[in-house]
Amino acid sequence: MSTLEAEYRLQYFEEEGFVRKECPDCGDFFWTRDADRENCGEPPCAEYEFIGNPSLDEERSLEEMREAFLSFFEEHDHERIEPYPVAANRWRDDVLLTQASVYDFQPLVTSGATPPPANPLTISQPCIRMQDIDNVGKTGRHTMAFEMMAHHAFNAREELDDPDQYAYEGEVYWKDQTVEYCDEFFEAMGANPEEITYIEDPWVGGGNAGPAIEVIYRGVELATLVFMSMEQDPDGEYELKDGNTYSKMDTYIVDTGYGLERWTWVSQGTPTVYEAIYPEMISFLKENAGIDHTDEEEELVTRAATLAGHMDIDEAEDAERARGTIAEQLDVDVTELRELLEPLEAIYAIADHCRTLAYMLGDEIVPSNVGTGYLARMVLRRTKRLCDTVGVDAPLDELVDMQAERLDYENRDTIRDMVRTELEKYRETLERGGRRVRQLAEEYAERDEAIPTEELIELYDSHGIQPDMVADIAREKGTDVSVPDDFYSLVAARHGEEDMAENTGEQTDERVADLPETELLYYDDQTRMAFEAMVLDTFEREEGYDVVLDRTLFYPEGGGQPADTGTLSTDDTTVDVEDVHREGDVVVHHTDGDPGTGEFVRGQIDAGRRRQLMRNHTATHIVIHAARQVLGEHIRQAGAQKGTDRSRIDVRHYDRIDREQVREIERVANGIVTDNVSVGSEWPDRHDAEEEYGFDLYQGGIPPGERIRLIHVADDVQACGGTHVSRTGDIGAIKVLNTERVQDGVERLSFAAGPAAIEATQDTADALAEAAATLDVTPSGVPETAARFFTEWKERGKRIEELESELAEARASGGVEGEEVTVGETSAVIQRIDSDIEELRATANALAEGGQVAVVASGTDGAQFVVAVPDGVAIDAGEVVGELAGRVGGGGGGPADFAQGGGPQTEALDGALDEAPDVLRQVLNA
Repeated sequence: MSTLEAEYRLQYFEEEGFVRKECPDCGDFFWTRDADRENCGEPPCAEYEFIGNPSLDEERSLEEMREAFLSFFEEHDHERIEPYPVAANRWRDDVLLTQASVYDFQPLVTSGATPPPANPLTISQPCIRMQDIDNVGKTGRHTMAFEMMAHHAFNAREELDDPDQYAYEGEVYWKDQTVEYCDEFFEAMGANPEEITYIEDPWVGGGNAGPAIEVIYRGVELATLVFMSMEQDPDGEYELKDGNTYSKMDTYIVDTGYGLERWTWVSQGTPTVYEAIYPEMISFLKENAGIDHTDEEEELVTRAATLAGHMDIDEAEDAERARGTIAEQLDVDVTELRELLEPLEAIYAIADHCRTLAYMLGDEIVPSNVGTGYLARMVLRRTKRLCDTVGVDAPLDELVDMQAERLDYENRDTIRDMVRTELEKYRETLERGGRRVRQLAEEYAERDEAIPTEELIELYDSHGIQPDMVADIAREKGTDVSVPDDFYSLVAARHGEEDMAENTGEQTDERVADLPETELLYYDDQTRMAFEAMVLDTFEREEGYDVVLDRTLFYPEGGGQPADTGTLSTDDTTVDVEDVHREGDVVVHHTDGDPGTGEFVRGQIDAGRRRQLMRNHTATHIVIHAARQVLGEHIRQAGAQKGTDRSRIDVRHYDRIDREQVREIERVANGIVTDNVSVGSEWPDRHDAEEEYGFDLYQGGIPPGERIRLIHVADDVQACGGTHVSRTGDIGAIKVLNTERVQDGVERLSFAAGPAAIEATQDTADALAEAAATLDVTPSGVPETAARFFTEWKERGKRIEELESELAEARASGGVEGEEVTVGETSAVIQRIDSDIEELRATANALAEGGQVAVVASGTDGAQFVVAVPDGVAIDAGEVVGELAGRVGGGGGGPADFAQGGGPQTEALDGALDEAPDVLRQVLNA
């Protein structure tokens, strides 16, 4: 089995006089010009050497450093590319967030399926790495949101038998040139090349791998040079650190990353990266939280900052132990150091998290309980908790807006609105979740066990309860909590694959895969409904047949549009086409009969159904466009289903859609219909389309290929493979039928188009007319009359409750029939009252308020029990109900002071009541 050692023996290293060494502290191999250097130079093997010692030729801001990098590589023949969104799932279906610049070009470019937008290229890509969340603030160098400055080159091996199989060919440059560019950029920025170390660190990820080099300068990693050139292969000759074997690929890619924030930090020499990149915000937050250090404390903070690399959660086994090591080296008490640094660490994290939120919300990620929305929610809630803990009382939406303004987002009002709405949801969640935490803490206290990590994660996931809040409540209840240092990384990992495309496990029939690509006729003329074709093959299935033609007008199900139906006819037979789907490039028609392999057939589409599907599909584009106009540019599709009678589209939105907004969406949509604009289509190059229209093109999914089909409807442009009307006037009308929340952060708009819209409007009018007739008013008078009836109904309901309560009190004080028994030092009343549950509750409450334990039962609807216990009586009502309900074949429970339950066995009710005194005494004695 080969190793990668030879991959690092570069001609450039040899020519420049580098030597290869092994670090005595960590065991990594590294290259250096300094023959006397002993270790690799990266923490914890070394300290930060640039703090208080700006280490480049001049101090630069983020903007200045970014421009210096991009300009350098432009001068070296790289084309500058505009950055992509932080939501990588806009153009990929296998990841959520953009974590590296190479994500922009995966999987289509890196696989060679499509060419890159330029080759070579340079970019400064905003990224978010949720796995770094627990390090933020502690190490001095970690930021969850960061910009990866990069240069990339995409190469394909020249000795290939078929070089045309990839979208690029030949070598642009490879390892030697990449390291030389790195050296030259360091020198251009004023770094001392003698102090740079190049650490060997092979990279693996997503089934690919290759040699990689970490570039360290004065104690901090400033660049990583990855040479993606291998793919996982069970027969591969290279075994790498993940235990898998790899072999060389036909394509090989230069994948570099230069941390903008760290370069800026090194140029300024501030105690942490946060003062360098968020100077105004750090100053504001410290003042707001009342953090004001003496000169002596500032000096200690700076000294501690040089050792902060030891706090890396990924490297240190225990963060507190690492802090103790730092305190020992500084010769200060660890408690004193913690009290000094923890508020600062919180301030740093708040600034970074607000920038992360600005990126996420600015790129129109809507907080929710799944996917990228969940991650945004997690960051927001953690930021709010940090603000509360350290005493920052500035509104969180203003803090996020400070970062959004610096990042130059135009949707700042929407960002602030999203933050405010999400905080209100968080407050409601905390109120509900607090009860669950107390119950859980009591359970573990009784077992004399600590609340485990999995319970903490579930509490956070389901109720948004932060682990430190759980710890506070647990201590009150007499139990403990062990919060792992990487808690938030574990939560993020739990949701790292949400919203990802799943492998359905469906197998393509090999016989179908061997057939030639089907010629698609429906794109040539979408109004054509008849065609001729030849049957290439038929396959008998359990029900019916699968028929493959050489060409077809039948649209296969896809993009939320159902398949066409119709017939296939020969001179001898006609079969019904019941369903159509694609298997790769082959269209398969499911029929109720066999038209015969090799036969020429006449295909006939169900024209009325197709036209209505076309209306609904085009209407879907119009409705989401109208929703964006009314609700905001953050609106994007979360799912859609087109039908003939009605369709629906799910959109990501942070609030409920009210009736006035529905009216406006309907007005905008029908305005586009009545304008009768043409519906156009084109097949541009993918990169050209993305550059002109952005990734909002992919509302209905991410199509493959170098060229993609775009549908233009007024100002709306979407990548779409469906069938459409030729002009918007062909739709006729659009009627929004209703809206509903299908999940947190996703609203569903159901609508009808064409004749179905008219029919839906008529149905609504008929229903209104019937209601008006029933109420004996005009249709316009229905709302007022219904409101009056509803108010009267509520008032009568309240009066009934009052009368029931009075009746219950009268029964309780009037010596109603029932058994009164002594239980411990109190008395209990056991009664059967065959009435509804509300009267049972009222009676039980009245008895408990009078100081007696109440066991009240009814047999009118099965066997039902209500148990109420006065304050100070050590009987658990929930346990009593559970015991009694079990005797009638059911269950129940509730808090210790009031509970209810029951079962279906009414005949066992009296027997259960006879045993109630014993049950009360057993629960009391327990």
